[in-house]
Amino acid sequence: MRILVVEDEPDLSRALRQALEEEGFACDVATDGETAAFDLESWDYDAVCLDLMLPGCDGRTLLARLRERKPTPVLVLTARDALDDKVALLDAGADDYLTKPFELAELIARLRALIRRAANRPEPALAFGEVRVDTVARAVTRRGRPVALSPKEYAIVEYLARHRGELVTRTMIYGHVYDEREDTLSNVVDVYVSNIRRKLGRDFVRTRRGAGYIVDA
Repeated sequence: MRILVVEDEPDLSRALRQALEEEGFACDVATDGETAAFDLESWDYDAVCLDLMLPGCDGRTLLARLRERKPTPVLVLTARDALDDKVALLDAGADDYLTKPFELAELIARLRALIRRAANRPEPALAFGEVRVDTVARAVTRRGRPVALSPKEYAIVEYLARHRGELVTRTMIYGHVYDEREDTLSNVVDVYVSNIRRKLGRDFVRTRRGAGYIVDA
């Protein structure tokens, strides 16, 4: 899953990126509102961590602009803990908020919950016949036995699982499991899908020739 962190405080933005990447997320960072606005126009993120106090374009304005175009889940990071401020944030389109200072484990758990709800998959574990995907433990089992997947293989499996029954293109997969710093070969998704089929069974992912992939509901 791909996250945009919008935070101008260098130490915090670095800590957030490191923590999210250690949890298997692809993570982009924007340190001002205009850069964040450009990123949000360019990519369809799975969720956004948004600080309100930003140079160039403040977080509230950015949230309003985003809500005019996309339903991307937004977790607001705020130093304000007054009830009126929290209500105003939610009414403005935020999906959740965390008051600074916060624990990174809680932030990650909240992001996972937002992503699950946005995909209409509120359950933390997804079952596909003999395959089970635990999105909290980031673990996959087949016939009850653990399956060793690389981080990118797992990211693709989880993305396909969250969109079960839907056609997913190679471009969509690439955009959700790689961040803007990564530059790789165009057939890398096909290679990973081939490895996933070898480990989880050829029928786990079906190919729609010339279109993309689908995991059956």
